[in-house]
Amino acid sequence: MAASFGVTSFTRTTNLSQLLKIEEDGMSRTMLVAAAVAIGVVALPMQAGAEYNPGVQPRYDAMGNLVEGPGSRGFFSSGPSYTPIPREVVSFSEKYGAGTIVVNTAERRLYLVLGDGKALKYGIGVGRPGFAWAGAHSVTRKAEWPGWTPPPQMRRRQPHLPAYMPGGPENPLGARAMYIGSTFYRIHGSNEPWTIGQAVSSGCFRMTNDDVTDLYERVKVGARVVVIN
Repeated sequence: MAASFGVTSFTRTTNLSQLLKIEEDGMSRTMLVAAAVAIGVVALPMQAGAEYNPGVQPRYDAMGNLVEGPGSRGFFSSGPSYTPIPREVVSFSEKYGAGTIVVNTAERRLYLVLGDGKALKYGIGVGRPGFAWAGAHSVTRKAEWPGWTPPPQMRRRQPHLPAYMPGGPENPLGARAMYIGSTFYRIHGSNEPWTIGQAVSSGCFRMTNDDVTDLYERVKVGARVVVIN
């Protein structure tokens, strides 16, 4: 990924090696800083999870100063464990049986039906414009700290993505995943908790790791999943 300034591009591969060589050849530190500033803002490698979303993923200037995203000036976040939408028990339609998962993408909420007119409500991140969908399926698989294989369509859109990423804290699927039918979609955790409540994904439903772990313990393979767009 390169940052553009007019028709000039500046890539990460030249960022350090070329500038350091210039300094070795005699350019003063002051001139080095001026050159970096003249080039403009440079984006560092993105986490493998989503295409760049301003205000969601971090962006740095040429000197390594955070200028956009979590932690930058003006960005509201209470820290890595930030939970924008606490889960709660709410009244809910009795037309769905207990154990059903109902995803309302317009509300950006997921409901686990408890029965007796009640449901447990969670905040979720949903598909960005063009990636929203609706339908009825079931949970076909569950996984703890799942590995991630980006589908071919996503890799065509984002060539920087790996063919496979093992499970762990840096994996965009987070701590748990529940696979929906035979689709590419999942209900999963996230290494970007500040995106919960936003429309940023490629069609999956993301939750905080705390919430997805709670849901994972309550849901069985075979549970019905109803997605309302």
